[in-house]
Order: sequence, then structure tokens, then C-alpha cells
Amino acid sequence: MAGNADFDEILSTTLKNYVPKLTDNIFSARPLFYALTNGQTIRRISGGANIVVPIIYGTNSTAGSYSGTDTIATTAQTGISAAEYSWGQYAATVTISGIEEAKNNGEAQIIDLLEGKIFQTQETVIENMNTMFWADGSGNSGKDWEGIQSLVSGSTVGGINPGATGNSFWGPTQTNQGGVLSLAGMATMYNTISVGNDQPTIIFARRQGYEAYEALLTSSIRYTDTDMADGGFQNLLFKGAPITFDDSCEANAMYFLNTKYIQLVAHSDVWFKPTPFVRPTNQDAVFSQLLCYGQLTISNRARQGRLHGITNG
Repeated sequence: MAGNADFDEILSTTLKNYVPKLTDNIFSARPLFYALTNGQTIRRISGGANIVVPIIYGTNSTAGSYSGTDTIATTAQTGISAAEYSWGQYAATVTISGIEEAKNNGEAQIIDLLEGKIFQTQETVIENMNTMFWADGSGNSGKDWEGIQSLVSGSTVGGINPGATGNSFWGPTQTNQGGVLSLAGMATMYNTISVGNDQPTIIFARRQGYEAYEALLTSSIRYTDTDMADGGFQNLLFKGAPITFDDSCEANAMYFLNTKYIQLVAHSDVWFKPTPFVRPTNQDAVFSQLLCYGQLTISNRARQGRLHGITNG
């Protein structure tokens, strides 16, 4: 059918105005997204060939006491490096057919139609992104973004191989529970990846793992984290860290994450950026694409842990 300029303009304006609400809905809909973004700002950068994340892996050997005119060490220091991540790309398309346009000519009808399409897109993005961020980054022929199963593993991440000589600082703690979940096993993992007050901020499992932990508790110690509860997520506490469940989490495993070091990086100019609605020459439809450039990054893998081989998880 012939193009309707007013229709296209209403669509483009409405979609642009709806995007902030759409992104809020997406990143508050799953506990992993909520943990990564609530109370923190997604890091936004304007470009670059790669995403560079500074890391500190050594101490400064010149620090120390001295007396009077003692010589103070000025030795050049190492121990600072960077992890480099490739940009990931993500897109979703909002399409309205010619017959839908014909049936929704009034401005109010156009807006209602588009909001329905946006809601459909939003729910799809929530589900697909949640799956992607829990995976290992190898999906869709390696085009998927980094996920928790790659960040908290022994694989090369950010261009750094934790198995190479001198790179042990870049490896998370992985422990095979080898049986039913136990409070002792959880405590060992939690304590191993904690240094002083730098401790896991959230613990994830599938529903079965969450219920296994719940069964270990007595009714008198079923504490919850109010922040996660206010976000609408069921949770319990373990040593001060909320533990919750997500069925996209790896089966028979429990992840102890310090989200201080896990950051979602977004391109400041292309983050759920809607393109103008266009009309293909060979289709009776209009469409707009929501484009994202970014990556899930990590700056300290040693503060992360994976407890696996849980037979009741």
C-alpha cells in the first residue's frame, strides 16, 4: 500500500519516546540484570576498536616504612594491565504490516498498535538476553556476547588466558561439590573468593538449587535481602549475600558473583537506538530496528566462584 508519512512519523516518535521505559523493563525483569544494573550505572563509552577494562594483578613493591634520610625505593612497577573485549551487536525489529496500518489509522489506534508490538519485542529481548548472558558466548556462531559461564570459567576472557604462566590471577574458583548441596561447601566457596570486606554480592542457582539451600535452613534463619525483594525477586541470605534462582543458570551449579567487577558496557550512541521506520520495496510493511552495541565484561575473575556437580541442584 502507499506510504502514509503521518503514520510513519507517529510510529517513529512514539518508539523513540518509549525506549527508556523499554530498557528499564528489560533490565529489571531478571535477577541477573537487576543485580548488574540496580544501584549502579551501566558503563557507557563512545567508541574505540575494542572495549578496554583496566585490571590490577599485583602490588606496589615500593610501599613501606622508612627512617630519616633512608633511600625511598623508586622501582618501576608492573601489576597493571587491561582486558580487551570485542564489541557485541544485538538487534530486534518492530514490524507493522500494511493491513495492520490500514486497520489503525487514527493516532490513538496507531500508538496502541505500536505499544503492543513494543511489548512483544520487549518480552522477547528479555528472554533472549537473559539466556545469552547466562551462557558462554559461543552461541550464534560466536556472535553472542560474553556470559557468566565464560566469565566464571577457565577459558580465555578479555584476551587473557588464566592457564598461561603468570596469569593465575585471572582464574575464578571452581569447586566440584560432588554430591548434595551443603552449607559447609557453600561456606568454603564464599570464604575462598572473599578478601576482607570484598565479598560475593549475590549467589545464583536454578530453582532446584535454591530449594536445596532453602531446605538446609531452619525457619528461624530465613532472612531475605530487602533490595532484591523490593525488585520482586524471591531470595534468601547466605552470609549476607542474597541467593536467588534463575532457570537460565547452569544446571547443578551455584554461582557466587561479586558484581562489583562484572559490568555491562554500552555504546553511548547505540544502545537500544531505534532506526526510522522504513518501507521495503518488496514488502507490504514498515519496520524499525532497535540496535545495541556493547559487551558484558569482567575486571576481576578471582573474586568469582562456581560450585558445580550439585546432585540436588
